[in-house]
Amino acid sequence: MPARSANQNVRLSDVSTKSKAILSPLPGAADATEATDATEDGGSRTLRRGLQLLDAVLASGREGLRVVDLCRIAALERATVYRLLATLMESGYVAQRGRFRYVAGPRLAALAQPHATDGLAARLQPVLARVSAACGDAAFAVVREGAISHCIARHVGTHPVQILVIQVGTRQPLGVGAAGLALLAALPQDDVARSIAANAAALGHYGGMTPERMNILVRATRERGWSVIGNHATSGVLAVGMAVHSTDGEPVAGISVASTLARMPRERQQLIARAMRESLAALLPKGL
Repeated sequence: MPARSANQNVRLSDVSTKSKAILSPLPGAADATEATDATEDGGSRTLRRGLQLLDAVLASGREGLRVVDLCRIAALERATVYRLLATLMESGYVAQRGRFRYVAGPRLAALAQPHATDGLAARLQPVLARVSAACGDAAFAVVREGAISHCIARHVGTHPVQILVIQVGTRQPLGVGAAGLALLAALPQDDVARSIAANAAALGHYGGMTPERMNILVRATRERGWSVIGNHATSGVLAVGMAVHSTDGEPVAGISVASTLARMPRERQQLIARAMRESLAALLPKGL
């Protein structure tokens, strides 16, 4: 018997009571949409439709909406909704929750709470300090903004030579640094694929990184439980990273330690990864 697609497993009758108010279009909405479509150019029409989906996702709150819900709200074909959602997710404005629902993404959350990253940085700073004290090297924390990693905190270690590969505020493609790679590998596979595709043109500027190489690193990180990457974000440097999860179990940040290649043999990589795991368990036992 052929396998059913994810879309075939969704029924209109499954829409929750909370979502029903959102799903009912205003009287004459379809006529207004058709009239507007007739007078707009393609770019304006696409923008309006994307914003319409974004408004619906925001109105749904933490519960989120399914594609079938969004099709009804926007009076759009399923293929169009999928295409718009892909763009919104690549930009970080929408995220997928579970297999079928879509919720507000990390970039929208940052806009809605302008001091959110400050709060995350404050909570991660003691973790970085503990990890840095254990190994003597600089430690870093990043969060995700769509397909981009954003450094929000850094702690300088005690070793005479500190490798300060990035600064607070640095943004780069998700995965080219160890913290970003650990965070990328912790995401659902669909998000990983979208992120790598969105950054494909820029990856080559980071030590000759390629989408194929990035996929290999993601698989290795998942198998190992922590990331290792060298000679990409900065030549001659190797870093170890680990994902940080929220209280709901969602990957929301990544931490890393960077040093010279000579200072990072395999045994020391393992010791640093252990220090990260123990620091997170001790200081953020319930998540971030």
